[in-house]
Amino acid sequence: MDTGDTAWLLMSTALVMIMLPGLALFYGGLVRRKNVLSTIMHSFFGLALVSVVWVIIGFSLAFGPDVGGLGLIGGLDFAFFNNVGLEPSETYATTVPFVLFGAFQLMFAAITPALITGAFAERKRFSAFVLFTLLWSIFVYSPLAHWVWSPDGWLFKLGALDFAGGTVVHISSGVSALVVALLIGRRAVNGEPMEPHDVPMTVLGAGLLWFGWFGFNAGSATAANGIAANAFMVTNTAAAAATITWVLASYFHKGKVSVVGAACGAVAGLVAITPASGFVGVGGALFIGLVVGGLCYSATLLRSRLKIDDALDVFAVHGVGGMFGAVATGVFATAAVQEAYTGLLEGNGQQLVTQLIAVGATVAFAVVSTFVIVKVVDVILGIRVSATDEEMGIDLATHGEAAYQS
Repeated sequence: MDTGDTAWLLMSTALVMIMLPGLALFYGGLVRRKNVLSTIMHSFFGLALVSVVWVIIGFSLAFGPDVGGLGLIGGLDFAFFNNVGLEPSETYATTVPFVLFGAFQLMFAAITPALITGAFAERKRFSAFVLFTLLWSIFVYSPLAHWVWSPDGWLFKLGALDFAGGTVVHISSGVSALVVALLIGRRAVNGEPMEPHDVPMTVLGAGLLWFGWFGFNAGSATAANGIAANAFMVTNTAAAAATITWVLASYFHKGKVSVVGAACGAVAGLVAITPASGFVGVGGALFIGLVVGGLCYSATLLRSRLKIDDALDVFAVHGVGGMFGAVATGVFATAAVQEAYTGLLEGNGQQLVTQLIAVGATVAFAVVSTFVIVKVVDVILGIRVSATDEEMGIDLATHGEAAYQS
């Protein structure tokens, strides 16, 4: 056991956890004032719910020994964190306590379904949200984590690169968000303005996400080493570049310098660099950030034209950004960061092909699984609030509280 690695992973785990309240503020500022608390509750309660699910079964399904040798799902060897002890694992994070690795991965598992909530903000029953999150965490997130991050997983064996969650976290949540938005339908507007009610809250949330993302990406090295340092630097570079290009795209399109656009651009850059952060250098990160800012901004315009009510543009930012980042990893991976991993620019075209397979498999699995889960939840509980509750606002209708008293 290495005390430096352990200290860094403890800190990284806490940094990823702070992303949940960061996401709550980011999403909370973007909705109407009558739905602030319900939006924040999705992230806050989701952390508690997934924490329990992860301990009981989620971690074991994701990182337990493979069942059947197909690389699809782990067994129950680690259920209730049995056999997850204080000594390092021979398979995962070999210089830190195994229980700490489980805690670090828990935070990834918690934030992923929370990302989806931006697609159905302001119109989903809280009970439906709880059941959806429970089922999605078990039947979508854990299998994907096993595919990509377990040495037994079929995408891991294929050679897919995802350093910190481009496929497992962002593509899965972004694509699932689009499915949910299509199935649940558009919000009832009733002549109300739909603009963000609190932009400073959103920018504060984006700042906390940027801060926490250093643990998300650099912590995924699971060691205090050069790879972690590189991940830290490229994370900041991509976020900064994407902020600039999103703001420029917004300015040339609308003639205004958007503050909300700056916040969204930063998140888009963070999303895109996530799968690549342990494999690309600063130059690759700069390119990824510069491209993804404009790409995700364009995706928001397309969503608007198609009249899809992905309320907080989860697919445009996380889905599109995650797919671009995963593919770009296959282009810009360099031996200068990790000698064993190279991409198209260093003559390894097969890595790009593998990345495309991983993206396609993740999209297909997330679409089908999420469709089934939404239909099941709708049959059991009914997924959408009543028209009366939607007009009143979910804060009062469901939680009996108001964010603001005047």
